[in-house]
This record gives sequence, C-alpha cells and structure tokens, in this order.
Amino acid sequence: MSLLTKPNPPDASKSAVLTKAESADRRTRLAGRPWKGAEREYDLFKELAVGVVVVGVLVLGVAGLAGSPDEATVNLQTWATANPSDFVATATAELGKTSDTASYGPPYSTTKGATQTFGPIDFQSLSGTSIPINTAADFVTTPLHKLHSETAALATWDAAGAAQQSRWTSNYSTALAKSSGGNPGTVKSGSYGPVPALASGLLTEARRGALDGAIQAEGGLFNTDYTRTILFLGDGAYFPDLATAQHLTGDQWGMMNETGNYPGQSWLWLFSFWYQVPAIGNLGNADLVVVGLMLVLTTLLALVPFIPGLRSLPRWIPIHRLIWRNYYRRR
Repeated sequence: MSLLTKPNPPDASKSAVLTKAESADRRTRLAGRPWKGAEREYDLFKELAVGVVVVGVLVLGVAGLAGSPDEATVNLQTWATANPSDFVATATAELGKTSDTASYGPPYSTTKGATQTFGPIDFQSLSGTSIPINTAADFVTTPLHKLHSETAALATWDAAGAAQQSRWTSNYSTALAKSSGGNPGTVKSGSYGPVPALASGLLTEARRGALDGAIQAEGGLFNTDYTRTILFLGDGAYFPDLATAQHLTGDQWGMMNETGNYPGQSWLWLFSFWYQVPAIGNLGNADLVVVGLMLVLTTLLALVPFIPGLRSLPRWIPIHRLIWRNYYRRR
C-alpha cells in the first residue's frame, strides 16, 4: 500500500459559494461608483402642476374661446315642420315598402339584393335579420294606432290586401312627384285609397311632436335605441341634405369631419381616404372593401417586427438617430 496520499478533490459547493460571493462583491463595488452620465434636476410636483393645472387651464381657455359644435337636435318634428312635402313623400314610400330601409336587406329585412358581399360570400346576410323592421307598420300604421289618429283610414288600409296597398302607394307616389314642388295639397285626385289620409295624419302627429315618442315607444319602456327614428329620417331627402351642407358625406371626408366649422377626428383620415378613391368609393360594397383594407393594414402593422425586410427599415432609414441625436452623439 502506497504511503502517498491522494489530494482531496475541490469542494464544488464551496466554489459555488465563493463564486456567488464574488459576484455579490462585484455588484456592490459597481453600485458604489458615482454616476458619470448627464444629470438633470427633476421636480415631481412641478410636473404635476404643469400636467394638470397648466394644461387644464389651457384646455378650458381654448374651449371657452373656440366653443364646440352645438347643432340643434334634428328629429321627426324638425323634419315635418321644415320640409312637409319630403316628409309626406317619404311616409308614402315607407307604406309602399319602397324606401331605402325597406329595400336594404339584412339586418333590417329579408329583402334580397344585399350589396355588402365579396365574391360568393354574402357578409351582409351572415348575421341574419337582427333588427327586423317593417317600414309600413313601424313608421306609419303602428304609431297612428298608438296615437288613435286616422282610425277610419287605418281600418281601410288594414282590410286591404298587399297588392291593393302597393297600387295605392305607387299611384300616390307618382302623383306627388308630378305635383308642384311635391306639395300634397296640389295632387290631383286619383285612386290612392287611404294613403293621403295616413300620410297627412302622420305629418300632423310629427309636427306636434308626438310621432318621435310613438316610434320610440315601440322599443319598450326606457328605450334608448333610436335606430328606427334615424332610419326614417335617413330615408327622406331632408336629413341627407343637412349632412351635405355640413360636409359630412362620404365624398366630403365626412367620417373625420365635425358639424359646423370645427376639426373632427383626424385619426380617422385613413378610413375616409379610401372612399375618395373612385375605384373603391363607387363600389356597391365599398364599406366592406374599406373595412377589409383596414384589417389588412392593421395586421401588417402588428406583424412589422416579424416581417423580414420590413422590420429592418429603421436600420436603413435611421430617423430615430435624428430624433435622439444627443444620445447617439455621446455614445
């Protein structure tokens, strides 16, 4: 047996402890070094005062000087008072189910001819008729029943068949179009059935302010859904003409405009931009195309960090170095 002893192997756990100790000591020494970079005085209370008080005063001051859009509310009473001829013509179209709402299709009716389609996919009809609207009943006959107005004319209308009702409204619409200025008072006599009485009665109720409440009540107590009233307004010419006068239509960048002479939502310019391109804005399914384009662009923006070449643009076009030039100058 040899008298030579074999040296003990190093204690692995001890080495690990020493390594950790050395690391901790190094961090302590580094933490104790004085900061050699640029310094700037920082006052949290000053920032709070500027951010809340000063900015608040500026906002209130500018709001007080410039004001904000305060257009008067447009409702059925406003319309019936300002343009009774247009109101009567629209009420007749609602009775005959020939208005824009009646022929729009889903989500308001099952009428065929949906325009928001892409190839064989009918996106407009996918959700079904989620807001069913019968223009003759919801806009004309039901409100008149609720208000107990034109009961005799309503009885005649309800007793007639759909074909007869269609003939009456078609005849009266044609006569209104031929009359002077569309004035119902100058319409020549003809086979109109109870349509003139129904339209006149609806006009009377709208002028006295009762029609807005009657249509709104169709949605139940404490109803805040104004869909029916807005659709009725939109079917006429009066409401769209107001939008045109305020530069709020699609071909006037309306999506990013505000009523009156005020700037609107400028961040919506990209949505409005596509409607100004004739190849897109003139399409029947323009809304669907624009939404699709925005979805593609938004997806591309979200995927910028993962797209080779595109993610390298900041290195090829170093605008950030110009913005942070002081920082890069000191490096």
